Parts: sequence; structure tokens; C-alpha cells
Amino acid sequence: MTMGRMREVMAVAFALGVTTAGLTAQEPAASPPQAATPQAVNDPRVGLKPGVDDAGEAAWNLELVAHMPMPEGFMSPESLGDLNYANSDFAFRDDILFQGSFHGFNFYNVEDPRQPRLLTSVICPGGQGDVSVYGNLLFMSVEQTRGRLDCGAQGVDEAVSAERFRGVRIFDITDIEAPKQIAAVQTCRGSHTHTLVVDPDINDRIYIYGSGTGGVRSAEELAGCSGLGPDEDPNTALFSIDVIEVPLAAPESAKIVNRPRIFGDETTGQIAALWKGGDHGPGTQRTSVTNQCHDITTYPEIGLAAGACSGNGILLDISDPVNPKRLDHVSDKNFAYWHSATFNNDGTKVIFTDEWGGGTQPRCRATDLPSWGANAIFDIVDGKLEFRSYYKMPAPQTEVENCVAHNGSLIPVPGRDIMAQAWYQGGLSVFDFTDSANPVEIAYFDRGPIDAEELKVAGYWSTYWYNGNIYGAEIARGVDIFRLTPSEFLSANEVQAAVELRSEVFNAQHQPKLVWPATPVVGRAYLDQLTRANAVDGPTADRIRALLERAEKAASADEKARVASEIQALAASFDPAQTPEAGHRAATGLAETLKGLAAGLR
Repeated sequence: MTMGRMREVMAVAFALGVTTAGLTAQEPAASPPQAATPQAVNDPRVGLKPGVDDAGEAAWNLELVAHMPMPEGFMSPESLGDLNYANSDFAFRDDILFQGSFHGFNFYNVEDPRQPRLLTSVICPGGQGDVSVYGNLLFMSVEQTRGRLDCGAQGVDEAVSAERFRGVRIFDITDIEAPKQIAAVQTCRGSHTHTLVVDPDINDRIYIYGSGTGGVRSAEELAGCSGLGPDEDPNTALFSIDVIEVPLAAPESAKIVNRPRIFGDETTGQIAALWKGGDHGPGTQRTSVTNQCHDITTYPEIGLAAGACSGNGILLDISDPVNPKRLDHVSDKNFAYWHSATFNNDGTKVIFTDEWGGGTQPRCRATDLPSWGANAIFDIVDGKLEFRSYYKMPAPQTEVENCVAHNGSLIPVPGRDIMAQAWYQGGLSVFDFTDSANPVEIAYFDRGPIDAEELKVAGYWSTYWYNGNIYGAEIARGVDIFRLTPSEFLSANEVQAAVELRSEVFNAQHQPKLVWPATPVVGRAYLDQLTRANAVDGPTADRIRALLERAEKAASADEKARVASEIQALAASFDPAQTPEAGHRAATGLAETLKGLAAGLR
């Protein structure tokens, strides 16, 4: 690597919010085990041909159904892999995909995922450009010092400028082809990412948690900003997050209403009470100091949020969204930078990711530890986080492929915990963590490196499931759309049950409670799981299968009533508690589905 390239990569790492200082954290009583999945050298993903548009591809239990190249004006005229033009995160509403970018944003119509259409492109530089959507409002994170209030591409040269913008932009997207910026909430560290907080009990406003990872701007530019340590300035902009209130009747008046000290100790008043920075002893990672969160994922229906906060993973009570309270925190000797978090749908597990190397380095080589740059899977037990295992994409990558754990989402298969996750140039990995101590990869897609000789930042920033497909934000190539295919790990009924669960909106750091309808296909999905686990005998499975088919075909009121009575009787005699442990969750789901089906037929 040339010195010029090395300087570029260091700049990119800073832009992604990764500091060169190490971290420290409170160690668990026992050292966690190594990764559950060893890296496999005999893997079709190894040795793929490099290229931009003609790279080699490897797919397993996934089908690439469409690819959209980067739109005009959103590729660097000078250098492939220039982060200032990178795709970042997605949001969805109805049939529209909102693609964020360090250079602005693009909207696509994905009503037909095999033929997506570009609707709107808006140049508005500032990075990262992560977006989220609520109704006719689009929110966008801006952290780089080149960001301008007017979205201008010329940047800002002055050290202090009234034209600079770092924070959260708000656009009115009522006219999807002509977004209009209506507010720009300035923050001291900018907004690397942000999180929508939609309280189900509050109808007239929403909140945004702003996570800034950049340097603190001068108080000359924004009053009240201080980058001093807490011992020098108790009002420092470090060691906090921003809570922004957005009145829905007047979103243009959005403002910061709190900067909670979620890393503090309420008993001592210390605001910097978590990991201090550094390693954990010989042979361990240097972990970043906990003075920021990178991502905070909210789950309002259960009143919790999970924060991936540089040196710690934290669990928050957000029952009062303006004043989140820390319930628990964990550290890990194998984590360099706690990056993102995902709950399972039951709210009983959290996956935290480690962005070792800042997303710009090759961290999935055969020589890299499988517990470094990986996921850590925790169970939530009595409000506390309990470590269970690691998961890392198992195919070794090359020295010219930036690769580490990054953003993903749940795939809504009833009765199971499955995630689709981006690994930059390590591709897309789908894994099952239903057994949190033993995660298993069940599908993947990967391409060869974007350049054969030099590491250029590329690959999937995020991969998210939305209404039947997985969408991949490719940093330098555009957008990919996939569909899951049935396999020994995932039956056709399970895939179809996931496809039929529809959402009206998706935001990356906001998880809604998913509820599956009581339909025959959902019943069959649970039945397939019971059969796979040897938790149901053949005659019972045949009887359930026949009843589900009759329920699907019943046309007359009399036939529906007869089938409903038989299903009701079966459900009443079906005791999930008597099912072997491996099938208990599926049995409970099946019993509930049968009852719902019977009620719907009457």
C-alpha cells in the first residue's frame, strides 16, 4: 500500500468514527469462547475473480434478482472507492427505497423488485448520509466538516463558518420527486448515525437519538460545544447522545431537548464511568474509549434500546424517550469498536457487531481471529446481557478486500431468529441464531474484490430484508436485490411465511414488533420446524397438514365452520409444553396459529 493510500484509509477510518485510541471495559467473570463457526478455506467464496462489473460471484440459497448501478453524479470522477461518494444506509416506505449516500440520496421504486426504477436523485454532501423515514419526513445524518446548510457541493473551507452544517437534516418528501429541506438541527459532533424513537403512547411528536462520532466543533461555530474532558469541563459534548424532538405538526421547529449522560454513574455523578480505552491484557484487542455511541437500536414496543457505544454494549430503558436510562453494560476483550445492535423479535437476544478496522481494512483474512471483527450474541436475562457466542462470516477474504461485521436485519421467519448481514467486500451472510450459543450460516452471496491490486473501499454497507427481498447497499457498485431460495435449512413454507409478512416502513435502527397472521402458510412453517426437530409424530403432522389444506380451500360457510371446529379441537388437545425442548417455540406458534385460524373461519 502506498503512503498516499495509507493516509486516505486513515482519513476514511476517522470519517467512520473509529479512533486510534484503544478502549477498556469491565471484563466478564469468565473469558468467552472463540467463534462458533471456524473459517473455511474450502469455500466457493475463496478465490473469486476481481472486477467492478465482471467480478466472480458465489451464491448459496440466494438468488440475485436485480442490480442497479450508481446513478449519474454519484460516482467519483477521480477514484473508484472514494468514500465521499459511497452509498450508505437504506430506509423503506411502501414501495419506495430511500438510499443514503455520503454525496446525497436517491429514491427508487421497488414495486417490482426485478425491475426497480430510479425516481429521484438529490446531491447534498456531508456524509454519512444515513437516512430514515417517518410519514412524509426524511431524516439524514451529516457529520463531515464539508457539509453545508444549503446542501452545496463546494464544501466549507473556513475553520469556523456559519455555512457549515453537521447534525440531522429534515426533508419534506410529500412530493417524492422534489424533496425540500425544512429543518437542519445542528449538533456539536455532527450525526454519524441517528435513530427514530416512536413512542406508541405519543402521537404528536417523535424523537431522534443522534449519535456523533466526529470531533467536537468550536464553540465559536456552535455555542455550547466543548471537546474538553469531563474533568476539565462537566458540560463537555463528549460522553452523551443528542435527543432531538420533532413536533409532527411543525417539524421545522425540531430541536435538541436533552443530552443524556448514558455512560455515567448516577451514584457518583461521574459522566465517564464505562470503558476508559486500551487493551484488556496480553493478546487482547485495543478497545475504543466509551465517549459516544455509533448505533442505537430502539424497540419501543418492549421499551428497550441497545446501544453499540464504541467501548461497550449497553441496554437502555427508553420508556421515557427523552431520558433513556442504562440498565446494563458489557465489554469484550475481543471487540475493538462496538458498532451496531439488533434485537431478535422476542426481545430476548441482542447481536452486537465489532467494526474492527473501521470498515476500511481487510479483517476477514484466514489469519484473523474468528472472534475479532465479529458479532457477539447475548441473551437478555432479567434485564441483563449474558454472552452466548460469536459469529463471523466464515469465508476467508483477501488483503485487498475490506471486510468486517456491519449492518443487517432480521428475516421474519416465524419461530426462528435469522439475520441477513453485510460484511463489506466479504459479501452478504444469512445466519440462524435461534440457538444463541450455536449460530449457523444458512445462505450467502459474495463477489470478488473490486480491484485486484489495491484495497479500495467497497462491498455491502448494509443488507436488509423488506417485504420479501433482501436489499444490499453496495458502497461503490450500486444496489443489489436478492430473494431467498428454499434449502435444507429453510423450507419453502418458511420462506413464504416471511414473504407474506408485509411492512409499510423500515428504518435501520428502529425495530417494530413483528406479528404473523394466522394463515395456513404460517401454520405449515411451524409444522416444518417441528418436523425438522423430530418434535411431532407422523400421523399428527399429517392430520395438521390436511386441516391446513382444508382451511385454505374451504369456500362455503358450512365447510368453514366444520374445519374451524376440527382445528379448534386439535388446538385444544395440542399442548406445546409436552413438545421436546427443540420444538417448543414452534409448537407454541403453531398452537396460536391454529386458534387464530379457527376464529377466522367462523
